[in-house]
Amino acid sequence: MSDTPKTKGELIIEQIMQQLDPSSPRYRVLSVARQFKSSWVELGEQLCLVKSGGDYNTWGYTSFDDYCRQEVRIKKETALKLTGAYRYLEKEEPEILVRSRHMHPVPDYRSIDLLRQAREEQQLDDEQYQQLRETVIEKERSHPTVAKQFREFSGQNTPPTQEQITRQALTAAKQLDSQLQQLAEFPETLHSACTAIADELSRLLAEYEEQEKPQEPA
Repeated sequence: MSDTPKTKGELIIEQIMQQLDPSSPRYRVLSVARQFKSSWVELGEQLCLVKSGGDYNTWGYTSFDDYCRQEVRIKKETALKLTGAYRYLEKEEPEILVRSRHMHPVPDYRSIDLLRQAREEQQLDDEQYQQLRETVIEKERSHPTVAKQFREFSGQNTPPTQEQITRQALTAAKQLDSQLQQLAEFPETLHSACTAIADELSRLLAEYEEQEKPQEPA
């Protein structure tokens, strides 16, 4: 049995369960919720089985989402992340599933789902994926840390716009122009050329900004 202290939420759930019939639907919901508080893996596995087998239909639900929301009491987004994370572990990291069955802690399901997105949806390149995996699996960093790294990596894969490139070039040109002014022996013609480049970049940037302004109705 795990020596990990129970959370306040787990204790409240257990108190309510003691007052209910173990065969009642309300008891089963709380039982699943309690397990989810300590380990999400079992719930992810059971939801995958329910979803693939279509059992929710025989239980009176028209969709898997309705079943999760009304009976298991979790949001659609949470159910998708749980099932996606479990499938990812089953395919890519089966040793973590083995570890979970021996009561060892596993990474946050939201972090695992980000790994799934990186692998299945190819949002990151191979090097970025391996760095993210190290953060999640080996270093066991918190989910906010993992999410921050994922956002940073995803942003790196987005090509900069022409406006962003122009703005960066203008900043560099102004810095160079300022430095050239401090060189007494630097040819004036080259200094003027740098100034002209900065002026042209400023003009282009103004055009981009003008294009983004909302048009007045005719």
